[in-house]
Amino acid sequence: MRHPLDIIAMFAALWLLASLVLDALTPKELTAILIGIAIGPAIVITAVFYYLRCPRTDFAVMFAALWLISDIAIAFISPKELPHWLIVLGFVPAVLIGIVLHWQRFQRRHERLPLPSVKRG
Repeated sequence: MRHPLDIIAMFAALWLLASLVLDALTPKELTAILIGIAIGPAIVITAVFYYLRCPRTDFAVMFAALWLISDIAIAFISPKELPHWLIVLGFVPAVLIGIVLHWQRFQRRHERLPLPSVKRG
C-alpha cells in the first residue's frame, strides 16, 4: 500500500536531488532555487500520477514529457544560454521510452490480428 506521506517524502527527496544535480551541471547564474521552481510542478504532477497508480507505460511517457517541459522551462528562466548537451539531455528520456515502446511493438507484431481482406464480387 502506498501511503501518501511516503510518496511525499520520496518525491521531495527526488526533487531536491534533481535540483542539486542540475545546479551542478548548469551555469553559475542558474541557482538550485530557480531550478527547483522550474521542475517543481513536474515533480508534483508525477507524484500525483504515482499515487493514482497510473500504468507503467503511461507513467513513463508522462514522465518523459514532463522532463522535456522542465528542460524547456529551465532554458527559459536561465539568464545565460545553456550548453547544447544540456538541451539534448532533456530529450534523452523521451527517446529511450520511444525506443522501448517501438521495440515492444516490434516484438508483438505476430500477436496482432491480421487485417480483414476485401472480397470482391
